[in-house]
Amino acid sequence: MPALCRRAVSPCIPMQFQQTNQQPLPQVTALTVLASKPVAPTKNIVSMRPMAAAPSPVMYIAIFSFWIASLIWFQPRLLMLLDMAYNIPSRITLWLFIGFIDFAWLYGMYNIGVVVFASLYGLFGKKSPLAKAPEHPLAAAPKQPPVALLYTTCNDFVEESVESCVRQEYPNYTVYILDDSSRAEYKDRVDAFAAKYPGLVKVVRRPDRVAFKAGNMNYGLTHYAKNEPYFAIADADEILPTDFLTKTVAVLETDQTCGFVQANHRANPNDPSELAKSLGVGIDIHWKWYQPLRNDYGFVMFLGHGALLRRDVWEKIGGFPDIVSEDLGFAIHARELGYRGRFLEDIICYENFPDSVRSFRIRHMKWTRGTSEFLKKKMGFLLRAKNISWTEKFDILFPTLNLPLTLLYFLFMLNANLALPYFFGVQRDITFVLGGSEYQAPLISLAPGFQVIYGWDFYLITLMTFFAPVLSFIVSLAAQPLKLFRFLSQSTALYAALTPLSSIGVLAYFVSGKAFFLVTGDSNQTEHVSTSKSKGWLGKIPESWHGFLAKSHPDTRIVQGFEILTGIGFGIAALMMFQVSFLGLCLAFLLLPLMHHLKWENRWVRKVVYLPFILILTGLLLSGFSVFGMPALFFGYGFHF
Repeated sequence: MPALCRRAVSPCIPMQFQQTNQQPLPQVTALTVLASKPVAPTKNIVSMRPMAAAPSPVMYIAIFSFWIASLIWFQPRLLMLLDMAYNIPSRITLWLFIGFIDFAWLYGMYNIGVVVFASLYGLFGKKSPLAKAPEHPLAAAPKQPPVALLYTTCNDFVEESVESCVRQEYPNYTVYILDDSSRAEYKDRVDAFAAKYPGLVKVVRRPDRVAFKAGNMNYGLTHYAKNEPYFAIADADEILPTDFLTKTVAVLETDQTCGFVQANHRANPNDPSELAKSLGVGIDIHWKWYQPLRNDYGFVMFLGHGALLRRDVWEKIGGFPDIVSEDLGFAIHARELGYRGRFLEDIICYENFPDSVRSFRIRHMKWTRGTSEFLKKKMGFLLRAKNISWTEKFDILFPTLNLPLTLLYFLFMLNANLALPYFFGVQRDITFVLGGSEYQAPLISLAPGFQVIYGWDFYLITLMTFFAPVLSFIVSLAAQPLKLFRFLSQSTALYAALTPLSSIGVLAYFVSGKAFFLVTGDSNQTEHVSTSKSKGWLGKIPESWHGFLAKSHPDTRIVQGFEILTGIGFGIAALMMFQVSFLGLCLAFLLLPLMHHLKWENRWVRKVVYLPFILILTGLLLSGFSVFGMPALFFGYGFHF
């Protein structure tokens, strides 16, 4: 606390200032970025400083090499399926089936490649110099320039988190609480906290909520945090280590090619939520496997929080882009200017997992629509960027496309479970013997022509593709099989069931062209609810439809109804084709909107969530008989932390 006490009484820090609508705004200079209308990214302003080196392409060369080898090996057999086509629609159906399988293998190779290289990275290579902060940060950065620490909140103020901001060891910083809250109780809590730290904490409120989080930060940096050469960003539920600023400032002071420093993250071990206790370990594992090797083999992304950034880079870019994924937009513009990001493994921040399934679904919808917006508005810039290598472009696109491509997966389910049986299905009766009595049930199997792909090698690559997205979890928890089983079961009930929800988000975004920053921690958020009272239920249909397209909020009945109908429809198809694995996935589709209304702690929920994964494993075991001629289709799923 001594450093904090000295900091609080520093005479050079102005007293707390809270902006109201009546007070005049400070004068805006030529370099100032307006939050309501971000300046276009500046071109050709890279200085004479050395450009940050491009990462090694060896990982992506390996990924694509193995993928091409698999196509050479399997494609002749897959193309033999086209001999069964008897009209144009049936031929299109087969081409779509083959195309998805080829593409799924590429993503499987990507996830396996990351785990393999991350293993080699940790076992045989020393920790990358880019992943280390200086051993003696104060000696490395003796100037200790002023830093602005931006704490962003919108009806989700967490005092424990902002306490971690004011307890920094660094001697020269100011905490700016950028409060976008609309509810009086949260504003009062913010003001009460700031009053305890006069001079150290400033509250900034803007007259509107233009551009969501990006606009909030642009506004604060434009009008208040104007003199600090560096600024850090902390989310409302984030806990920073006390040496966060000391170490990150030392990196930017000693590496002029570094535009931002991204700290490591773990799940908050003190999070009281039962959902967090069940699934928080996934955050730890994902950050461990997917982030560190990007320093040398990929693209270090700014992940929106737990990071320190250069103000002059922000100015050159023209402020945070006016999109929901403002963090990734900033990172690619910074890289095009010649700066790189650095991921520091030894600086660990803590973050909370959503405290309910409802919050989890809201966060996922924000990510889905925000990512779709990024791809629409920034993908062209990314592909044309001259200073971003193709290795970095691939490393951006693989995880970024993961969410929008769930729509492609949904279309594949339609193709494989409805179109293929329609064109190539053969009805057969299967006999069950139960209690000495025989029962017959009509089932649909695929035509004998599909036997060309039923072999041990095809089965193995299918298993590889299926388990590739969760391979890092399997490796990390292999020594704890019960914990692994619980985690994969519970994750399946949530993550594997998100396909209908993601598909709605992608479709609705591309119809409406709008993405909203849904606040995960705001449990009372009701912006999606219609406030009109003058219309009857029939008159509200157009209004509800427009609201659905604009936000696709998981609270709405149309979203939950679509998920339920998807589960029922595909479930019937799974029963008719005896697809046990797919039946488990359909059960997860039905459970997810139900868990939206029930607490994760519900004893029935905690039991039923195991059933989808058990059915999936059972189906995969039965699918092994495809090696001996029993027809089977395979389905995969992805995880996004």
